[in-house]
Amino acid sequence: MRTYASSKGSRGKGLGLGLAVGSAIAFGGSGVAAKPLIEAGLDPLHVVWLRVTGAALVMLPLAWRHRALLRSRPALLAGFGLLGVAGVQAFYFAAISRIPVGVALLVEYLAPALVLGWVRFVQRRPVTRAAAVGVVLAVGGLACVVEVWAGLGFDAVGLLLALAAACCQVGYFVLSDQGSDSGDEAPDPLGVIAYGLLLGAVVLTAVSRPWGMDWSVLAHTAGMNGTEVPAWLLLAWIVLLATVVAYVTGVVSVRRLSPQVAGVVACLEAVIATVLAWVLLGEHLSAPQIVGGAVVLLGAFIAQSSAPAKNSSEPIAGGSPERQLSARGTAT
Repeated sequence: MRTYASSKGSRGKGLGLGLAVGSAIAFGGSGVAAKPLIEAGLDPLHVVWLRVTGAALVMLPLAWRHRALLRSRPALLAGFGLLGVAGVQAFYFAAISRIPVGVALLVEYLAPALVLGWVRFVQRRPVTRAAAVGVVLAVGGLACVVEVWAGLGFDAVGLLLALAAACCQVGYFVLSDQGSDSGDEAPDPLGVIAYGLLLGAVVLTAVSRPWGMDWSVLAHTAGMNGTEVPAWLLLAWIVLLATVVAYVTGVVSVRRLSPQVAGVVACLEAVIATVLAWVLLGEHLSAPQIVGGAVVLLGAFIAQSSAPAKNSSEPIAGGSPERQLSARGTAT
């Protein structure tokens, strides 16, 4: 009996690990699929609106199933919708319209370090020494990614937009920490994701004004490093794979793995995005940038896997907002 249970548990963890890797691959491909649409003539905000609204429609049955969340967790839904969905995606897509996909995502991975900075200097709660080391590594690695010795050869506005995406992640982490110790009353993460997408779609509709979008772009092709791909196929990739499948597999993987393990696997997202951008978009990074990216991910890994200091309840930063939400909503 014990052998059977152990074998079943191993299979469950193996499946969870596979789902976590699949989620990282799906999330990592969002920028690669979005950038050709932006270069074909769509505004970055319009691409974000198409992504979020399409995914919200697919997730609508889950929103109806968890409609009680509107009364029990309005602040969490608002935080996820405004910051974790609308803010992060809008700033990230705007950033990749000006700088390479891999660089934009690596800048986003400053979020774990920024969260720890919030905990230490704003909330005045202690953090572990290892977490502080992770912050230093992440910042140092980012300096290599943007090649500060070359006088910021990258588009400064693009870097600021990517940093704004990281700050939106921080805001979400801080908001979602409220009520994270609810135990059995913790909100179902799939329901929160569904409502976050719906609220994000409403906000983005007001901001992006999609009625002025050049819809004809979706009827043509977009170039991916010299290869023409149907625009509607790229949109389907963004909505179904990079959003719906990515979110759902991420949540299910955390149910089978510990939040820390899932968060560490999430760091693969930046690696996958960089490799896909290299292969499909021809966005090559220099050797110092590759080394710097590895250091950023190492810093994020340390910040994610470091336990909070004793008698402290600060959030453990790591991965993207949906993964942080999944960890809190499913951890036992």
